[in-house]
Amino acid sequence: MTPIRKQYLTAAETVLALLGEDAVAEAWEAPSALEGFTVGGLAAHLASQIGSGAEALGADFGGKDVVGVLDHYERARASWLAADVANDYNTAIRDRGNDEAAAGPGAVLAETEAALKTLHDRLPGLGDDALGGARRWTYATSFDDFLVTRIMELVVHADDLAVSVGIATPEFDADAFDTAAWVLTRLAAQRHGQAALVRALARSERAGGDISAL
Repeated sequence: MTPIRKQYLTAAETVLALLGEDAVAEAWEAPSALEGFTVGGLAAHLASQIGSGAEALGADFGGKDVVGVLDHYERARASWLAADVANDYNTAIRDRGNDEAAAGPGAVLAETEAALKTLHDRLPGLGDDALGGARRWTYATSFDDFLVTRIMELVVHADDLAVSVGIATPEFDADAFDTAAWVLTRLAAQRHGQAALVRALARSERAGGDISAL
Protein backbone atom coordinates (compact mmCIF):
# COMPACT_ATOMS: atom_id res chain seq x y z
CA MET A 1 0.00 0.00 0.00
CA THR A 2 1.34 3.42 -0.94
CA PRO A 3 2.41 5.92 1.75
CA ILE A 4 -0.41 8.33 0.86
CA ARG A 5 -3.01 5.60 1.32
CA LYS A 6 -1.58 4.78 4.75
CA GLN A 7 -1.61 8.47 5.66
CA TYR A 8 -5.21 8.80 4.58
CA LEU A 9 -6.31 5.83 6.65
CA THR A 10 -4.56 7.10 9.78
CA ALA A 11 -6.03 10.59 9.26
CA ALA A 12 -9.48 9.07 8.78
CA GLU A 13 -9.13 7.12 12.04
CA THR A 14 -8.26 10.34 13.84
CA VAL A 15 -11.33 12.03 12.40
CA LEU A 16 -13.58 9.09 13.23
CA ALA A 17 -12.58 9.42 16.89
CA LEU A 18 -13.42 13.13 16.75
CA LEU A 19 -16.82 12.44 15.19
CA GLY A 20 -17.56 10.06 18.05
CA GLU A 21 -16.94 12.65 20.76
CA ASP A 22 -19.94 13.28 23.03
CA ALA A 23 -19.42 17.03 22.62
CA VAL A 24 -20.14 16.73 18.88
CA ALA A 25 -23.41 14.87 19.37
CA GLU A 26 -24.52 17.21 22.16
CA ALA A 27 -24.01 20.32 20.00
CA TRP A 28 -25.36 18.75 16.77
CA GLU A 29 -28.04 21.36 16.11
CA ALA A 30 -26.00 24.36 17.26
CA PRO A 31 -24.22 26.78 14.91
CA SER A 32 -20.64 25.79 14.09
CA ALA A 33 -17.54 27.95 13.75
CA LEU A 34 -18.14 28.04 9.99
CA GLU A 35 -20.84 30.39 8.78
CA GLY A 36 -23.95 28.58 7.58
CA PHE A 37 -22.99 25.16 8.95
CA THR A 38 -24.57 23.63 12.01
CA VAL A 39 -22.22 21.49 14.07
CA GLY A 40 -23.94 18.45 12.61
CA GLY A 41 -23.64 19.81 9.09
CA LEU A 42 -19.95 20.44 9.56
CA ALA A 43 -19.49 16.97 11.07
CA ALA A 44 -21.28 15.43 8.10
CA HIS A 45 -19.10 17.42 5.70
CA LEU A 46 -16.00 16.24 7.55
CA ALA A 47 -17.30 12.66 7.45
CA SER A 48 -17.85 12.97 3.71
CA GLN A 49 -14.08 13.22 3.22
CA ILE A 50 -14.03 9.57 4.29
CA GLY A 51 -17.24 8.60 2.55
CA SER A 52 -16.05 10.10 -0.73
CA GLY A 53 -12.90 7.99 -0.55
CA ALA A 54 -14.97 4.83 -0.32
CA GLU A 55 -17.33 6.05 -3.02
CA ALA A 56 -14.43 6.68 -5.41
CA LEU A 57 -13.41 3.02 -5.15
CA GLY A 58 -16.49 2.02 -7.12
CA ALA A 59 -16.68 4.97 -9.51
CA ASP A 60 -15.95 4.87 -13.23
CA PHE A 61 -13.64 7.69 -14.30
CA GLY A 62 -13.23 6.50 -17.86
CA GLY A 63 -13.28 9.25 -20.46
CA LYS A 64 -12.38 12.01 -18.01
CA ASP A 65 -9.22 14.08 -18.34
CA VAL A 66 -6.69 13.26 -15.62
CA VAL A 67 -5.10 16.22 -13.84
CA GLY A 68 -2.45 16.59 -11.14
CA VAL A 69 -3.21 17.33 -7.52
CA LEU A 70 -2.37 21.04 -7.75
CA ASP A 71 -4.28 21.36 -11.04
CA HIS A 72 -7.36 20.40 -9.04
CA TYR A 73 -7.04 23.70 -7.17
CA GLU A 74 -6.93 25.92 -10.24
CA ARG A 75 -9.68 28.52 -10.02
CA ALA A 76 -11.40 27.19 -13.14
CA ARG A 77 -11.99 23.91 -11.29
CA ALA A 78 -12.00 24.90 -7.61
CA SER A 79 -14.62 27.63 -7.76
CA TRP A 80 -14.86 27.54 -3.96
CA LEU A 81 -11.22 28.53 -3.47
CA ALA A 82 -10.88 32.03 -1.99
CA ALA A 83 -14.52 32.60 -2.89
CA ASP A 84 -17.24 34.33 -0.92
CA VAL A 85 -18.97 31.98 1.51
CA ALA A 86 -22.28 32.80 -0.17
CA ASN A 87 -21.28 31.71 -3.67
CA ASP A 88 -23.27 28.89 -5.27
CA TYR A 89 -20.62 26.21 -4.80
CA ASN A 90 -20.02 26.94 -1.12
CA THR A 91 -23.73 27.22 -0.47
CA ALA A 92 -24.29 23.81 -2.05
CA ILE A 93 -21.56 22.29 0.13
CA ARG A 94 -23.17 23.68 3.28
CA ASP A 95 -26.65 22.62 2.23
CA ARG A 96 -25.47 19.10 1.50
CA GLY A 97 -23.73 18.81 4.88
CA ASN A 98 -26.70 20.20 6.79
CA ASP A 99 -29.07 17.88 4.91
CA GLU A 100 -26.92 14.83 5.64
CA ALA A 101 -26.79 15.81 9.31
CA ALA A 102 -30.57 15.38 9.55
CA ALA A 103 -30.00 11.64 9.97
CA GLY A 104 -28.46 12.39 13.36
CA PRO A 105 -25.01 11.87 14.90
CA GLY A 106 -25.39 8.12 15.35
CA ALA A 107 -26.28 7.53 11.72
CA VAL A 108 -23.48 9.76 10.40
CA LEU A 109 -20.96 8.01 12.64
CA ALA A 110 -22.16 4.52 11.62
CA GLU A 111 -22.03 5.38 7.92
CA THR A 112 -18.51 6.76 8.33
CA GLU A 113 -17.37 3.67 10.20
CA ALA A 114 -18.68 1.50 7.36
CA ALA A 115 -16.93 3.65 4.75
CA LEU A 116 -13.64 3.45 6.63
CA LYS A 117 -13.93 -0.34 6.90
CA THR A 118 -14.42 -0.51 3.14
CA LEU A 119 -11.31 1.60 2.65
CA HIS A 120 -9.26 -0.56 5.00
CA ASP A 121 -10.43 -3.66 3.13
CA ARG A 122 -9.90 -2.42 -0.42
CA LEU A 123 -7.11 0.17 -0.47
CA PRO A 124 -4.30 -2.38 0.07
CA GLY A 125 -5.24 -4.18 -3.14
CA LEU A 126 -5.91 -1.12 -5.26
CA GLY A 127 -3.61 -0.77 -8.26
CA ASP A 128 -1.07 2.03 -8.28
CA ASP A 129 -2.57 3.34 -11.53
CA ALA A 130 -6.11 3.63 -10.16
CA LEU A 131 -8.00 6.86 -10.81
CA GLY A 132 -9.97 8.82 -8.25
CA GLY A 133 -12.03 11.90 -7.75
CA ALA A 134 -15.55 13.00 -6.90
CA ARG A 135 -18.40 11.96 -9.16
CA ARG A 136 -19.42 15.58 -9.71
CA TRP A 137 -15.97 16.57 -11.00
CA THR A 138 -15.62 16.81 -14.76
CA TYR A 139 -12.07 15.43 -14.50
CA ALA A 140 -10.20 12.77 -12.56
CA THR A 141 -6.93 12.52 -10.65
CA SER A 142 -4.79 9.59 -9.67
CA PHE A 143 -6.36 7.87 -6.67
CA ASP A 144 -3.45 8.91 -4.48
CA ASP A 145 -3.76 12.54 -5.57
CA PHE A 146 -7.44 12.40 -4.71
CA LEU A 147 -6.53 11.13 -1.25
CA VAL A 148 -4.05 14.00 -0.85
CA THR A 149 -6.94 16.44 -1.34
CA ARG A 150 -9.01 14.51 1.21
CA ILE A 151 -6.18 14.52 3.77
CA MET A 152 -6.02 18.30 3.58
CA GLU A 153 -9.79 18.52 4.06
CA LEU A 154 -9.67 16.14 7.03
CA VAL A 155 -6.98 18.15 8.79
CA VAL A 156 -8.57 21.55 8.17
CA HIS A 157 -12.15 20.61 9.01
CA ALA A 158 -11.15 18.61 12.08
CA ASP A 159 -9.93 21.89 13.56
CA ASP A 160 -13.17 23.60 12.51
CA LEU A 161 -15.26 20.95 14.23
CA ALA A 162 -13.17 20.80 17.41
CA VAL A 163 -13.30 24.58 17.79
CA SER A 164 -17.04 24.51 17.18
CA VAL A 165 -17.66 22.26 20.19
CA GLY A 166 -14.92 23.58 22.47
CA ILE A 167 -12.58 20.59 22.56
CA ALA A 168 -8.92 20.20 21.67
CA THR A 169 -8.09 19.88 17.99
CA PRO A 170 -6.86 16.32 17.39
CA GLU A 171 -3.21 15.67 16.64
CA PHE A 172 -2.71 13.93 13.31
CA ASP A 173 0.00 11.49 12.34
CA ALA A 174 3.05 13.57 11.40
CA ASP A 175 3.23 12.24 7.83
CA ALA A 176 -0.44 12.93 7.16
CA PHE A 177 -0.11 16.40 8.66
CA ASP A 178 2.94 17.05 6.47
CA THR A 179 0.89 16.20 3.39
CA ALA A 180 -1.88 18.60 4.42
CA ALA A 181 0.68 21.29 5.22
CA TRP A 182 2.35 20.83 1.81
CA VAL A 183 -0.94 21.45 0.02
CA LEU A 184 -1.77 24.47 2.17
CA THR A 185 1.72 25.91 1.76
CA ARG A 186 1.66 25.58 -2.02
CA LEU A 187 -1.77 27.18 -2.21
CA ALA A 188 -0.78 30.01 0.13
CA ALA A 189 2.31 30.77 -1.94
CA GLN A 190 0.27 30.65 -5.12
CA ARG A 191 -2.29 33.06 -3.69
CA HIS A 192 -0.04 35.50 -1.81
CA GLY A 193 3.46 34.96 -3.25
CA GLN A 194 6.49 33.16 -1.88
CA ALA A 195 7.86 36.19 -0.04
CA ALA A 196 4.66 36.64 1.97
CA LEU A 197 4.75 33.01 3.01
CA VAL A 198 8.44 33.08 3.99
CA ARG A 199 7.92 36.21 6.07
CA ALA A 200 4.88 34.80 7.83
CA LEU A 201 6.74 31.62 8.76
CA ALA A 202 10.22 32.98 9.43
CA ARG A 203 10.28 36.78 9.66
CA SER A 204 7.32 37.98 11.68
CA GLU A 205 8.76 41.51 11.85
CA ARG A 206 8.26 41.77 8.08
CA ALA A 207 5.10 39.74 7.80
CA GLY A 208 2.06 41.36 6.30
CA GLY A 209 -1.52 40.30 6.81
CA ASP A 210 -3.51 37.24 5.89
CA ILE A 211 -1.73 34.41 4.07
CA SER A 212 -4.64 31.97 4.11
CA ALA A 213 -4.31 29.21 1.56
CA LEU A 214 -8.08 28.88 1.23
